[in-house]
Amino acid sequence: MRIRYVLELHRGVIAIGLAAAMAVGGCAGDGKDGAPGAGGQPGKNGDPGSAGSNGTNGSNGSNGTNGSNGTNGTNGGGKSLSFTPVNVALSATEKQSVYASSQAVVDGKEVAISYNTELRTGQTVGGNVFGTLVKKDGTTITGADTKPVISTYVDFSSMIKVGSKIFEITHFETTPAAMYISELTQDAAGKLTPVSTRPIDFGGVEGLWTPCAGTISPWNTHLGSEEYPADAKLYDNSTAVSSWAAEEKAMLRYWGVDAATATLTAAKAAYNPYRYGFIVEVAVDATGATTVKKHYAAGRRALELSYVMPDQKTVYMSDDGANDGFYMFIAKTPGDLSEGQLYAARWFQTSTAGAPNGRADIYWLPLGPSAKDSDVKALIDGGTKFSDIFESPLPAMAADGTCPVDYKPINADTGKECLKLKAGMELAASRLESRRYAAYVGATTEFRKSEGITFNVETNRLYLSYSELSRGMTNDPTNYDLGGGNHIKLARNDCGGVYEFVLSPNSQLGSNYVIESASSLIEGVWLKDPANSLYPPTSPYVDPNAKIGGNAITTNVCSVNGIANPDNISFVTGYDTLLIGEDTTDGHQNDVVWAYNIVTRELTRIFSTPYGAETTGVYWYPNLNGHAYIKTQVQHPYVESDEDKAPDAASLAAYVGYIGPLPAMDK
Repeated sequence: MRIRYVLELHRGVIAIGLAAAMAVGGCAGDGKDGAPGAGGQPGKNGDPGSAGSNGTNGSNGSNGTNGSNGTNGTNGGGKSLSFTPVNVALSATEKQSVYASSQAVVDGKEVAISYNTELRTGQTVGGNVFGTLVKKDGTTITGADTKPVISTYVDFSSMIKVGSKIFEITHFETTPAAMYISELTQDAAGKLTPVSTRPIDFGGVEGLWTPCAGTISPWNTHLGSEEYPADAKLYDNSTAVSSWAAEEKAMLRYWGVDAATATLTAAKAAYNPYRYGFIVEVAVDATGATTVKKHYAAGRRALELSYVMPDQKTVYMSDDGANDGFYMFIAKTPGDLSEGQLYAARWFQTSTAGAPNGRADIYWLPLGPSAKDSDVKALIDGGTKFSDIFESPLPAMAADGTCPVDYKPINADTGKECLKLKAGMELAASRLESRRYAAYVGATTEFRKSEGITFNVETNRLYLSYSELSRGMTNDPTNYDLGGGNHIKLARNDCGGVYEFVLSPNSQLGSNYVIESASSLIEGVWLKDPANSLYPPTSPYVDPNAKIGGNAITTNVCSVNGIANPDNISFVTGYDTLLIGEDTTDGHQNDVVWAYNIVTRELTRIFSTPYGAETTGVYWYPNLNGHAYIKTQVQHPYVESDEDKAPDAASLAAYVGYIGPLPAMDK
């Protein structure tokens, strides 16, 4: 505050005495002067003086002392999770490396993390070589060089606690396939180390075909898959083994049959495509002994994975391919997938045709009657063929997509064709030809590469990744095949996206977890889209030396700051975080894993793989003996691209490992 001083002028009082002496003329004489007269009366006061001028402003006062600090507030009760991001791989060293975030912040506390390798293919543990393929009789499969065939195609790898022991079941995406069970030790800091490994025996189910992603059931078993089973129609019509697909010829190795010399009769006696394409369940006991089952009642398709909902009976299954379906199986008994009803989704788009970020309502069509595993297995063992189920005329379909009278046009991953179901074959069609039958009854078979599935129990939302939004999912007739209903009309995005599905109780279907609608959650940025542009040749994101199969490619056709071809996904319950793994070639030169906050929409890169590799088996473990883990494998380094950049043969080995450990996060 400024202080003003004013000087006040006091009025003076002046007293004036006035004496007057008058000389009076008189007669001449010499009289003396008279005595002085008395003083006069005081004069009047003078007029007031004029006011003085204002004084100058005083100087500012000094600042007061600071007040004391307030008391600390109470801690908030919310959960939070974030990661230190890793950079895009730019240097040759980074592009050859496996690296992960160095730090996470969990509920405000900093935690040091890293990628920890447990196993690499070709590694010997407890006398067995991890990843070696074996025949039905348990002997080793050898290649043309007579050396054991060791797969680098590691995919889903489950960690299952049984009693005081931890077992890891790893499956290999090859034909014939393999699963290995390893026993792990865990130290006080949470580090996991294998002490033994061995192949699991699949002789009781005639082998395993190309397992891809997987999950752990609510009752603690490994749920695997069988992707891309062969077309039974082509198998039936084949006249020589030489006409079979490469995967079918490779599968013959499981029985010790040489595709180059085998007769068609001998080959068909060993191999039947209707034995593959199912949910594969593996249980393990406290001794490490395993029990293998295939769940034929849930249908056959290019199964990416099956995800069991909390009711332990509703199961969602993704179908990986060009024009495929999306399926729901509702088991009769919780915790038992051997019997139930199968359904296929019908997409009713509610957003503008051809617009990005599509929305749809979902309806479920039943596929055949309720069935048991034993019912379907009896059909397979009895020799049921494609021609026993459907009639299919030649030519398959007219140029305009129409069929002869009494035949229906379909568009499934096996191609466009005209079919007529034979009388009484609904069970066989629904379980052995699930994709074709789904299209036949009017379900949507236009989904493109439907991949990972995960669930957010707090919001009752299910997430599903589409590696590409292309082919049948678009509204562009030049991009999809005739024969389908053109139910899905999205804008093309070759970088793919993750969709969110709303679930609700459905008393008619007997489940509290039935999907009713869909909408886009997050998509990659496709730089080849006319609305965008590719990185210029001078960009650090363009590698002029990148190759696939010896041919030059354009790298990073998806923005490096967004997702590219999402594959495996997993949800961190309680922390609003979706983990997204990639399976891409030119989308991103180096595949990565992302952490995506579904509330803040923040996307953080947390893991990077070497050239030509794929991230597989991304899976969240909230509490394994007091520690949390983000599981992820590195499949086939230097195989999908840049084969010439491997520094040595050892670099080709795949990785099984995890990001972490983190503190337990299930509370």
